[in-house]
Amino acid sequence: MRVPSAPARRTVLAGGLVVALLAAASPASADSRPARNQTGSLVLIGGALKENNTQVYGEIIKRAGGPRARIGIITAASVPESQDPHAGDPDLCGNSACNGAYYADLFKRHGAADAQWIPLDIDHVANADSDAVVAQVESMTGFFFGGGDQYRYITTLLRGDGHKDSKVLAAIRAKLAHGAVVSGSSAGAQIASGPDMVSGGESYESLQDGSAPGYFDDPTRLGYIPQGGFGFLRSGLVDTHTGAYGREGRALRLASDTGHDRVYALEENTALVVDRPGTNREHVTVLGPNGVAVLDLRDARAHDSANGWSLRRARYSYLTDGDQYDARTWTPRVHPGKQPLVPAATTPVPTNTDIFHAAANPDGTPYSFRTTARALASTRAQNSATATTFETGPRFTVTFTKARGFAAFTGDGAGAQTLIALRIDIAPQ
Repeated sequence: MRVPSAPARRTVLAGGLVVALLAAASPASADSRPARNQTGSLVLIGGALKENNTQVYGEIIKRAGGPRARIGIITAASVPESQDPHAGDPDLCGNSACNGAYYADLFKRHGAADAQWIPLDIDHVANADSDAVVAQVESMTGFFFGGGDQYRYITTLLRGDGHKDSKVLAAIRAKLAHGAVVSGSSAGAQIASGPDMVSGGESYESLQDGSAPGYFDDPTRLGYIPQGGFGFLRSGLVDTHTGAYGREGRALRLASDTGHDRVYALEENTALVVDRPGTNREHVTVLGPNGVAVLDLRDARAHDSANGWSLRRARYSYLTDGDQYDARTWTPRVHPGKQPLVPAATTPVPTNTDIFHAAANPDGTPYSFRTTARALASTRAQNSATATTFETGPRFTVTFTKARGFAAFTGDGAGAQTLIALRIDIAPQ
């Protein structure tokens, strides 16, 4: 069975935080089976979920009932069979039905009792109001939304300018409210967003030109959907593939432009697990080999001038496997297996001249936003470091500062893993 192809860059996207150590077990070891009249949970992956990621697949299945789990697969973000030139080739196909079969097989191999494709795509929009498909949805204990283009989910499952739920989406929403798990990767995570869901854009062009409502043919232009996606997660904006495509810049610009104080910036092959989403007891846990950045703009100030756009006093926290975060109190809780990092390096942070992994850079650079932040946390030679965009006209400088409230944690005693409340400033040159 083929692996769905990785999405192109086009498709999707703190002042004084208190740090506490977790005394409780992570959700991977907790009993989180669906219960009646209990709000369910979200498992949102930043894209490129690997077949062998037993930690994340296992978490979804466990929350759906373990060996009794029945997973409904929704792949309407993919092209339909009618638009796939390889629809007849199981090794090359990339359409909704092909990808649905792939994920159904994968969930079964990871231990689900059953997994079924829900027959929805842009060629079968009417199915979203079919009583037969609603009945199929109601027989499931969990759901997985695949990647592609999140705007296809809007086209398929929402109705009209007011984004009214189709019958199928209303049924999924009701299942979530009563304990089911809703999961998704890449576009399938993005569509969980509330208002101002990102619809495209690259970091440099976002900083240079700002955002605009809509969905644009120009893949570099920062666009957003004011009505948002399905609204399962409303405590912050959501972005995906963050480290792979250097999306911190676009995430900060969109949040600033639209008045949001928080962004969950998800890394690939790693999940943001959200318990009781939308309630005053909402909290999240990170699972996987990479991490999730929480961008905090409560104290941030943006300014436009003739020289360009700037942002001061944003905060960047990077949470890794097992770390938790209380959305209501904005409090990270670092996993007890990690210890405060004592900086040991005495060398300066290397210069980075492509902070957002510009697609226009023919050479590329492995030294990104996240690794600059970690390098600064690991050195005692300096309290701030700068990096620049590859593009010029203007060239933007990103300044990282170990300001009051900053903390770093390590699991191996050597390098920084989890970072808390690193100050971020962006200015044009």
